[in-house]
Amino acid sequence: MAAAGDLAVRTRGLRKSYRSVKGRSVGVEHLDLDVPAGGVHGFLGPNGSGKTTTIRMLLGLVRADEGTMHLFGQEVPRHLPQVVGRVGAIVEHPKFFPTFSARRNLELLAGAIGAPAGRVDAVLAEVGLEDRAGDRYKTYSLGMKQRLAIGATLLKDPDLLIFDEPTNGLDPAGIREVRETMRGLADRGRTVLVSSHILAEVQQVADTVSIIARGRLLASGSVADLVGSGGRSVRVGVSDPGGDAAREGGARDRAARVLEAAGHRVRPEGNLLHVDAVPDPSVVTRILAAHDLWVDELQPAAVDLESVFLELTADHGPGGTSAGPRTDVETVVA
Repeated sequence: MAAAGDLAVRTRGLRKSYRSVKGRSVGVEHLDLDVPAGGVHGFLGPNGSGKTTTIRMLLGLVRADEGTMHLFGQEVPRHLPQVVGRVGAIVEHPKFFPTFSARRNLELLAGAIGAPAGRVDAVLAEVGLEDRAGDRYKTYSLGMKQRLAIGATLLKDPDLLIFDEPTNGLDPAGIREVRETMRGLADRGRTVLVSSHILAEVQQVADTVSIIARGRLLASGSVADLVGSGGRSVRVGVSDPGGDAAREGGARDRAARVLEAAGHRVRPEGNLLHVDAVPDPSVVTRILAAHDLWVDELQPAAVDLESVFLELTADHGPGGTSAGPRTDVETVVA
């Protein structure tokens, strides 16, 4: 297990609950989070899973009930003043003057936080806005506005950047711009911690990930290891022996029940069934044939973070709102 000093972010037993009309609701439940120094780390989970609460605790905006937190080996919030200069974060939409240029907005912000004036042009280049630096902020696309917000976090030249759902509300072009900006920052030696509920999007940019649901860690590790740990998946089409088209849906539903009874994780995908973690596709064929169900389509399915997440949370309710972690998979990837 990595020591606190070897990581950009480390939490142990982190817990936060809130008072509600029904008593107390738990936002984060004994979370152990490790973010390696360098690269992009995806902090993934559905909306309401505790990602923003965790980030707010790391930044000293919310007090934890229990547990410990370290940034670059420094315990926070106790030593946050000593380490905060190494951290830049976007937790809410930053405010810029709409009629001022991007450069003027950053110049004003640099003066307010005591950053060197020379950082402004360097930052604009780092987020790819040097050619539009003189344009007024209100003329920017949503993607450009988010890249300027990232630029604002770079004025202090931080080692760790924390972005909470940075692509929310962006169109595909804006998402791509922000994704490429994050990747570029990591490639130049920074650590980027990005929270998101869009697993497929983060998979394209992240080196390592942590997946949580209802404030609990479900799995963590490199993207390659997590996707590889999911095993092989297949998509299966079935029919009744008579080939009666009216009975196709019934055949699919019956096949799902048969495969689930045999211990496989199954979910519908249109007219097909997605079967997770299949060691040998012929096993599926034999199981269904034994129940007079005929496979008329069998194809490999690409394993991605989303399918891994659905498998991890399959036993814990819709949307991954589980009552607890799957301990059999939580430690599969260290």
